[in-house]
Amino acid sequence: MENLLNFTGKNIVVMGVANDRSIAWGIAKTLFSAGAHITFTYRKERSLSKLEKLLSTVDPSTYSVVQCDVNSDDSIQEAFTTIGTERKVIHGIVHSVASSLSEDLKNRFLETSREGYAFAQDTSAYSLIAVAKAAHPYMTDQGSIVTMSYLGAERVLDGYNVMGIAKAALEANVRYLAADIGRDNIRVNAISAGAVKTISAKAVPSFNQILNKIEETAPLRRNITQQEVANMTLVMLSPISSGVTGETTYVDAGYNILGI
Repeated sequence: MENLLNFTGKNIVVMGVANDRSIAWGIAKTLFSAGAHITFTYRKERSLSKLEKLLSTVDPSTYSVVQCDVNSDDSIQEAFTTIGTERKVIHGIVHSVASSLSEDLKNRFLETSREGYAFAQDTSAYSLIAVAKAAHPYMTDQGSIVTMSYLGAERVLDGYNVMGIAKAALEANVRYLAADIGRDNIRVNAISAGAVKTISAKAVPSFNQILNKIEETAPLRRNITQQEVANMTLVMLSPISSGVTGETTYVDAGYNILGI
């Protein structure tokens, strides 16, 4: 089992690290410990400076950093051409990218703007397709793509609003991509993580109430940790899950099974 989780010689792209609380950063730390070489992507200079601080104590030979704006096809293509040229093979991608306009989380769902709807879909859902397309030529060795979803994709969660629609589209994208590129031996899966204290989560007005409710009612009577999401992500990137694709796997202390 340990050999199957050994990522030595594997090239993984991690997208979406914002700070040390990011789910993507938890995944990256676990990938480092498993021996992977990681290529991090960042969108703007502010993101780069935060990423560089996190990586200040990491062996420079174990990672690289590439700029990638997921709202731009040209930027995505340039980023993955660079990654593919440098690393030759991309074994896995962690797509942990999502965003919406702040007012579309604070206002009533009825007041969602056309601009906000399109932005949330483009950033949080379509970006998975664009990334898969750009990475496809380099995923020649049983590639695995893992994206991050949330329960709001299938249930109405107070304040999640337009992001719930975007996550629903993301999960549909996972299924359609899995059906399309499975013939190329590339798997695509989603992890629906429970509530974790990230910057994105704090933008949801009801987040603290959600944390409390999960702790009180989830089968495990607790919230999940960044590390637990990272552990499952490694499984989905590894040969252990070689027969799994097109699935959404819940890491939420069992909360999703409840009818409340």
